[in-house]
Amino acid sequence: MRTMRARGAFRAAALLTAALWATPLAAKNENPTLSVNTFDHAPRNLNYFDDSDIVLFQDYVNNNVYRSADGGAKWDKVDAVPNGEAFALFMHEYDSKRAYILTSGIQHYRTADQGKTWEMFQTDAEMSMFRGDILQFHASDPDRIIFNGMECQGIFCEEVAMYTTDGFKSAAKYLRGNTAGCWWVKSSPTFSTGQESLDKTRILCIVRDSFSPFKQDQRLMMSDNFFQATSSDGVIKELEPDLDMNKPVQGIVNVAAVKKYLMVATTSMNTDEMALYVTDDTEKWHRAIFPEDHRVLQEAYTVLESTEYSIQIDVMTTRPSNPMGVMFTSNSNGTYFTRNIEHTNRSPRGHVDFEKISGIQGIFMVNKVDNWKEVEKEANVPKEILSGITFDDGRTFQDVKVGDDRLHLHSVTDLNNVGRVFSSPAPGLVLGNGNTGKFLKGYWDSSLFVSDNAGMTWSKALDGPHKYEFGDQGSILVAVKDSEKYDVSEIRYSLNHGKDWQTEALPDVKMRPAYLTTVQDSTSLKFVLVGEKDRDGPYYVISIDFDGLHEATCKDSDLEDWSARVDDQGKPTCLMGHTQSYRRRKKDAECFMKQEFRDPVAETTDCDCEDHDFECDFNFKWDSEKKECIPAGPIPAPEGACSRTDDKTFKGSSGWRLIPGNTCKRKGGHQKDDPIDRECSDAKAPPSVPASGDISQKKITFDGSWMFPEIHYLERGDSSSIKDETIIVRPVKIDSEKHVKNGPIYISHNHGKDWKVPKELEDVQIWAIIPHRHFKDMVFFLTYDEKVMYTIDSGEHFHSFKAPYKAMWDVKDGPFPLAFHPDKKDWLLWTGRKCDGETCYAATSVTTDRGDNWETVSRYAERCEFTGGTAFEKYGHRDKQQVVCLQHAREDSDGENPLELVSSDDWFKNTKTQATNVKDFATMAEFIVVATEDKEKGTLQAHASVDGKRFADAHFPPFLDVPHQHGYTVLESSTHAVNLFLVTQTKSDRQHGTLLKSNSNGTSYVLSIDGVNCDWEYYVDFEKMLGVEGVAVVNVVANPDEDAPKKLQTKITHNDGATWRYLPPPKTDAEGKKFSCSSASGDEKCALHIHGYTERRDRRKTYSSASAVGLMFAVGNVGSELGSVKDVDTYMTTDAGITWKQAKKGRWTWAFGDQGSVIVLVQTAQEGKTDTLYYSTDEGASWKEYKFSEEKVPVTDISTLRSGGSRNFLLWTEVGETLSSINVDFSGLTDKMCENDEYDAGKSDYYIWSPEHPETKDGCLFGHQTQYLRKKPERNCYNDFKMQHFYGEKNCTCSRQDYECDYNYEVNSFGLCELVKGLQALDKETWCKEHPGEFEFYEPTGYRRLPLTTCKDGKEFDKASTPSACPGHEDEFDKAHAGPSGVVLFFAITIPFALAGAIGWYVWRNWSGKFGQIRLGEPGGGGFGGAALDTDQPWVKYPIVAVSAVVAAVAALPLVVGAVWRMGKGAAERWGLLDGSRGSWSRLGGDGTRRFTTRDSFARGRGDYAIVDDDEGELLGDDSDEDV
Repeated sequence: MRTMRARGAFRAAALLTAALWATPLAAKNENPTLSVNTFDHAPRNLNYFDDSDIVLFQDYVNNNVYRSADGGAKWDKVDAVPNGEAFALFMHEYDSKRAYILTSGIQHYRTADQGKTWEMFQTDAEMSMFRGDILQFHASDPDRIIFNGMECQGIFCEEVAMYTTDGFKSAAKYLRGNTAGCWWVKSSPTFSTGQESLDKTRILCIVRDSFSPFKQDQRLMMSDNFFQATSSDGVIKELEPDLDMNKPVQGIVNVAAVKKYLMVATTSMNTDEMALYVTDDTEKWHRAIFPEDHRVLQEAYTVLESTEYSIQIDVMTTRPSNPMGVMFTSNSNGTYFTRNIEHTNRSPRGHVDFEKISGIQGIFMVNKVDNWKEVEKEANVPKEILSGITFDDGRTFQDVKVGDDRLHLHSVTDLNNVGRVFSSPAPGLVLGNGNTGKFLKGYWDSSLFVSDNAGMTWSKALDGPHKYEFGDQGSILVAVKDSEKYDVSEIRYSLNHGKDWQTEALPDVKMRPAYLTTVQDSTSLKFVLVGEKDRDGPYYVISIDFDGLHEATCKDSDLEDWSARVDDQGKPTCLMGHTQSYRRRKKDAECFMKQEFRDPVAETTDCDCEDHDFECDFNFKWDSEKKECIPAGPIPAPEGACSRTDDKTFKGSSGWRLIPGNTCKRKGGHQKDDPIDRECSDAKAPPSVPASGDISQKKITFDGSWMFPEIHYLERGDSSSIKDETIIVRPVKIDSEKHVKNGPIYISHNHGKDWKVPKELEDVQIWAIIPHRHFKDMVFFLTYDEKVMYTIDSGEHFHSFKAPYKAMWDVKDGPFPLAFHPDKKDWLLWTGRKCDGETCYAATSVTTDRGDNWETVSRYAERCEFTGGTAFEKYGHRDKQQVVCLQHAREDSDGENPLELVSSDDWFKNTKTQATNVKDFATMAEFIVVATEDKEKGTLQAHASVDGKRFADAHFPPFLDVPHQHGYTVLESSTHAVNLFLVTQTKSDRQHGTLLKSNSNGTSYVLSIDGVNCDWEYYVDFEKMLGVEGVAVVNVVANPDEDAPKKLQTKITHNDGATWRYLPPPKTDAEGKKFSCSSASGDEKCALHIHGYTERRDRRKTYSSASAVGLMFAVGNVGSELGSVKDVDTYMTTDAGITWKQAKKGRWTWAFGDQGSVIVLVQTAQEGKTDTLYYSTDEGASWKEYKFSEEKVPVTDISTLRSGGSRNFLLWTEVGETLSSINVDFSGLTDKMCENDEYDAGKSDYYIWSPEHPETKDGCLFGHQTQYLRKKPERNCYNDFKMQHFYGEKNCTCSRQDYECDYNYEVNSFGLCELVKGLQALDKETWCKEHPGEFEFYEPTGYRRLPLTTCKDGKEFDKASTPSACPGHEDEFDKAHAGPSGVVLFFAITIPFALAGAIGWYVWRNWSGKFGQIRLGEPGGGGFGGAALDTDQPWVKYPIVAVSAVVAAVAALPLVVGAVWRMGKGAAERWGLLDGSRGSWSRLGGDGTRRFTTRDSFARGRGDYAIVDDDEGELLGDDSDEDV
């Protein structure tokens, strides 16, 4: 395709203003006509309108578009678009007359006549900065277009989608908000749902989670009515398709149309493995299955040019800096992929040396790496690349030959022109740059070669590398020599398939060619050559026209029938089950086809099926010695096969399949792909033996004398294809002198049933084992020198790299050596000891290729972190390369050298100092919090940022000055607000502090709760409940003013710290006995109190698990305060802490399995030896006993997957110095997977549970009712590993629970927020400065909205005052609050009264006498009661009219005023009287803002979401850098 797409066209790439001059240079018919135009900047994104000579290109520097109507001979600027506003150019993919110019605002331009005229259209949203595919076109209706845009408020941006069904003749309509891209399902001409009506309307959108910015929580939604509401409740009609057979999948990252298929790519937490789902109708989806030895990883796969009958995908298999891949081809429905080509050549950008020969089925060219073994071992080994070609769609490959010499050609990874690399629609003509010999040499050492029989034979065409093109269906070949200098002054062309070449000079022009192009179907006689005169321009655009070269038009005698493949006798041979031929011009015919814009048409004839029409089936591979397809892995068994224990065989694949798309005619009798008998033992994942109903166990004792294990669970993600449960363990011993001795490293892939020591790690001295923070299947093993071992596939394979310098393992509290990027697993920051002579210091380097190459980013560094990522794009568009470093101000070790916080978006080529005199910084969710020291005042000051570019002071209540020796602790902050612990008492054994909570940008803090307990390291008794929003538990010091031991009490919040309450005590204990005190809801005299974070031996342990939604365990006591840990019992809650019960007497350790469906309790060695555990499968309603040992042993710990998704547990025992693990497997209890029936709650194995606030009765929490699926306690089934508990949500109206006390306000004894005596509320200037996206300020009411709430309407406690304009936003404020004009008022008043009069008259005429009248069966009424109130009486008639008029006026006035105002305002905006469009405003260069104008802009709370982060907490202002 001869196009240069506008990928990311909003970026200011280098482009130019145009100074135009055209010079015709040809005078004779025997020469081509050349016209030269000069431009100041490089023409980018040059596009032809299909089937025409009309061309457009962009000037990115001056943001203009130019048009030529004659193939590039003359150019004019598109004047319809205001100068400097053309930020992106898009050609309509399915209409050759349409194109679109997008601006940075909401007014854009379209043409429907190939650029002759342009009209403005409006989208009500800016084009999205997050994606390049702004416009999505419907493949069969050119008027249907989706616009992927964004709405921004200050630095916060949200993607929205708009659409049109009339080609933007009217303004675009709102489609859906909170999106990450929308697509028509009919995005490809060959795709169909099978129903014409659905093809026309069905849309797929990736929808972001309302509470999480992470891509792992994105969902796929489908609509057939443009996501419109169909009921009065306003809920939009959308469907989440079941991608994984019978259930949806979250983590959607991309949607792509590939011929007749739609592909959806998903990701998940803990892994970079992706799952690909494929459909050919949007109703039935299947996961694409690859051979078991290959996984599809993020940024490590490429969907290649595919066919109508299969998908080709290349998967990277080696290091990213010098990559190779394996190419796979799918079956006909795109679900099963078989291996085609090993060791394909890839580039680090994901390009693959693969290209199909245009117009001919089954022929493609590929480059392979010959020395693949060496390349796999060493990253910097040069590749030895070989070229190959296939004529049977990849079943077999042949060498590319020039005579007897082997030819190697530069392909996609060395792209030097636009469009296809080798071929065009010109039948059989192929060109390429390359060399003969053993391997492919460098590009500048290549020459131009040509083939006119689709690559079967080649000949040398011209010396040196060239850019080339095809014209007139191959009658003309044009080439221009490529050069590194600005010295090219001629072109070459051939009229006989490259046999002979002629030269045409470019008079007075010397240039360096940029690209050579022509119309997409290569039928034109015109070409465009673009080049640059010098490094900084100007640029030449040269039109080359061969139209006058020959007068003759080809006759039939000048043509030949050319077959795509022939045998030795020249007869057509079968290819993909048929012969294929074209009618084309003979090589030496002196004529032109002159069939402009008519694509060549192939003729086919089907053949009988032969062996070469078949290929190896899924999980089979070709054995060249046996000449047959042999199994490469387990063979898939049909559903139901091998399901009984006595089943021995099944009918399975013969190993062969008909090549997808092959059209051969089958002969009668036995077929090569007929199923054959296979052994059940060969089947893939044969059904397991029915559950025994028993629990199984296996004990393993580790060799040697050890005290305890270092344990690392490698959690797998939902998208993982491997179903193992991998654990890495290293036994540890501490001798009498407190020296640590590390044992060998063991690994288990079946949760401890078997252990092995990887041979790659046997003789390596490992200093530290560090799992990747975000991709859990990646683990690093650090040695005592620069060598680092690692695995990227959970220990299946091991690799190594050399770090730039040694880690500072010998320095106490030295810098942590590794920092990880949240999206890019190959991006690492390494901090270690760098020495310049005798001077050594800490330095940080970055790698983007997993350690193959390093670049220093910071010297004299204390710590560096990646702070960019896709999850934070909406926060001021954080760059993915953003890094924040804590480093010394000077690069020396002399004297006092204070610390600074420095940030960079380009690996520290450019830096910005964000803060000085820094104590430390912490990252938590979207926040970056830094503590600085005011040395004069002796205080600490906190600063916060959500974009890493602007840091604002944190405002505390004035009485909370922090002495410099105190510190902050940034606690887990996953609800769009910072939880900051401020130490207020540091006296030994009396430490406690204040918990503060920030607003949404981390700058304004209010008191959440005072007197929170901490220890001497400032670790805090604070813990959030996993899996449920806004629930947290703290221990507070009840006697803060006493000089006595702390009295601790436990409190819980259900609204993210806005209010706190005591834990209600159970009525009875586990034995049914009453406690010594009682309280209905918990109070200071009687409540449940639990031991917290500061008392934990293993701080990785938690009260709860994210997968066991609403369940929590703790140890504690009932009374007025927390007692001794020796006198505790074990308690649990199943409703997120609203009610509690005693689970067991005494102190027990707990673990969650099967997402809360299995709970295990065991007493550890602190309680004595044991041989028994207890388990529950009904949420703790009952407990069963299981004996795991013949003798009582000391259990030191119980472990399982932290996600709580496993049915396996490990008990760790230490007898003397003998360390053992006991695997306890509960999978034998049931073999039935739980199923959810959305239509019949009785049949479903799940029930719906919603968390609540204990003080509300409507089930609302944070402004919505959230629904979760939980397994019914009585059902004997297990949860799917990919089970998603979140079921749905519904917004509520606002209430007091959706608000917290504002800055300098606190809750009084009546539960109201009142201003603290002596303090002042936040002033307008400060508030507006901290909220640059807002134009109005409400005087403080004492309340502010919780960042997490999504409530709508109701009581808005924070807006009960009168608003005023923020400085600089007066015009915006006036527009928003302006009343209607005099004309509008006139109509708004007179029309309602006129309507009221008419309504009153109608009521009077049709009055039925019910206005206070009592009838007793007489038609005309009777007595005084009837006559006195008769409608004919004047005292009744006129009051009726008056009352009707008043009621009608009151009812109609607001509606009419609103309607007239909206109508007038909309018209005024369209007429340009009001600045509603902002088409000339540029977000790329400006700093303005606008209010949202889509239908739910104000209803949807921007930023109303929770950021889920596994971080637990960080200390600021303290030397410790451990997690809290």
